[in-house]
Amino acid sequence: MSSTTADRLKEFPSARWFIISAAMFFVITTFVGLLVATKFVWPEFMGTAKWLTFGRMRPMHVNGVIFGWLLAADMGVIFYLVPKLCGTGLWSEKLGLFTVVLFDTIILCAIFTTSLGITQGLEYAELPFVLDVGVTLAWVLFGLNVFMTIAKRKHKKIYVSLWYTMGAIIWTAIVYITGNFAVMFFTGVNQANLNWFYVHNAVGLIFTPLGIAIAYYFIPKAANAPLYSHKLSMIGFWSISFVYVWTGAHHMIHGPISQWLQTVSIIFSALLIIPVWTVVVNFFGTVSGRWDQVRRDPVLKYLMAGTTFYLLTCFQGPMQALRSVNAITSKTDWVVGHAHMALFGGFSFFVIAGTLYAVPLMVRRPLYSVKLGNHAFWFMLTGGLIYFFSLWTGGFIQGLQWNDASIPFVNTVISMQPYWVARLVAGTLIFTGAVVYLYNLSRTFWGPDTEEAPATETASVVQRG
Repeated sequence: MSSTTADRLKEFPSARWFIISAAMFFVITTFVGLLVATKFVWPEFMGTAKWLTFGRMRPMHVNGVIFGWLLAADMGVIFYLVPKLCGTGLWSEKLGLFTVVLFDTIILCAIFTTSLGITQGLEYAELPFVLDVGVTLAWVLFGLNVFMTIAKRKHKKIYVSLWYTMGAIIWTAIVYITGNFAVMFFTGVNQANLNWFYVHNAVGLIFTPLGIAIAYYFIPKAANAPLYSHKLSMIGFWSISFVYVWTGAHHMIHGPISQWLQTVSIIFSALLIIPVWTVVVNFFGTVSGRWDQVRRDPVLKYLMAGTTFYLLTCFQGPMQALRSVNAITSKTDWVVGHAHMALFGGFSFFVIAGTLYAVPLMVRRPLYSVKLGNHAFWFMLTGGLIYFFSLWTGGFIQGLQWNDASIPFVNTVISMQPYWVARLVAGTLIFTGAVVYLYNLSRTFWGPDTEEAPATETASVVQRG
């Protein structure tokens, strides 16, 4: 490694290592998801070894994606944008690097525990107690670093991304502790209620505010335009902090919970339209008049596609909460497609855009290949669309068949085969996009030095070669 490259790699070390390790877990865990999708089409695939069964691989995929990829990537990008917005360095890069090592160690251990079948047996909360303690410690260290950086900021005004970041840190602590510790003190319906509070708010109060914080920072940067409305951004922040916490029970409609709780969840699910529209109007308003840039720039492609998927996700959520719709879609593959559109189509697209913009600035060189950046986008977008629409369609048909007592259950499984084949095709495209993305990012980090001008804040993505 040349001295020039070594000097470049000294900047933002915590952010860089979070991002590159997250990208590696992205490839690994999407590959596991691809294997799971294959088993739906060929159940005998990989035999009957316990660690290769659906019951072991599914939690490995889910926890690997949400923690090893998405949360870690969010933390890396936040470690980049918070110092930028504060006009100062990260409070402690040593603490940041320790947090990276601790978090990555937890994820590696989680891969082994899930493959061995050691779980708590709760959705999104499969990690054993000792790893939950580790995640909690890592989050406390992460939050301490962020809050101390904000406390010593040179810019007195607090930009909206910092509001969402601070909110996410506090909300994540509450949601994670509730879903992984408090839930173990309850049984039956009460435990289910707490679990769905955790599952739904893992999306709504962890990944949503982190994703929106990232998008609020990078959309104006990538479009080279001022934010459309600061007032709208504040309305969105305070409304999401009030509305989202009450929506988790809509996953138990028609279940053994109180009618009033079901009704409350339906009402607040509908009220999600307020924070969603503030975000969508702000993002599209910021890019208005600059759509020619979207055709060329993979960063803006990911950001605007993520915004569209975020809007669709938050339209589907309230619809799913309606009792008449829920009677058809609940527990079907429709929900799986809906969840993937949120975590992959929405928030993964946001954080991918953030990494493609920030990494060239961290290492002071252009993105290795804009062409590969666009190829990865089209692989992921095409795969995502096939995935979402096949499972929405198949899941809705599945729900209608479940409600028809004259149709044997095994027939409903057989009818899903075409949609599961489509999911396998979609998973292959998504995995291919993840590999291309990792390669592009890695070559940007460690590729040969170039005589080209280094990336700047207004031109971070430059074609090479």
